[in-house]
Amino acid sequence: MTAQAAPVRVRELFLHDLTRVLRAGDPYGRLDAIEPERLLRPFVLAPAAPGEEAACTVDALTVERLRCFHQAVAAGVERAGHVLTAVAVDVDAEGFGRVLVTAGRLVLLAESLRDAGRFGFPSLTALAAAGDRLVARAVAVLDRFPEVAGADD
Repeated sequence: MTAQAAPVRVRELFLHDLTRVLRAGDPYGRLDAIEPERLLRPFVLAPAAPGEEAACTVDALTVERLRCFHQAVAAGVERAGHVLTAVAVDVDAEGFGRVLVTAGRLVLLAESLRDAGRFGFPSLTALAAAGDRLVARAVAVLDRFPEVAGADD
């Protein structure tokens, strides 16, 4: 395997995990027949135009996109570290909040959110790169403190 092939494969895994998370939220299987690119389309947003004001409110679909994105990050950590993870998303109506990904007592990822109403990426490549970067950060924390991640008492 070449050095360039490895990151592409990891990114494909992240997009696969994100697609699985989205389909898991559909108890009737209606999303099973939809191709992955179409499922991931809501994560791709056009950049804000110059002078365009930020959205002052966050709708439920945006919060769900945030949650699904971070659940896919957690799935990548589970695959790499063989630990169970949990995701907590708290966003207020104005787009401020926090996302936590934990394993046992260990906080693997803590992100502060601002302007969550514009949560999205310019392309699927950027989406995959951001997910891959967060998975790598969380796995690095897990590798540093594995005994804390295993402590559930």
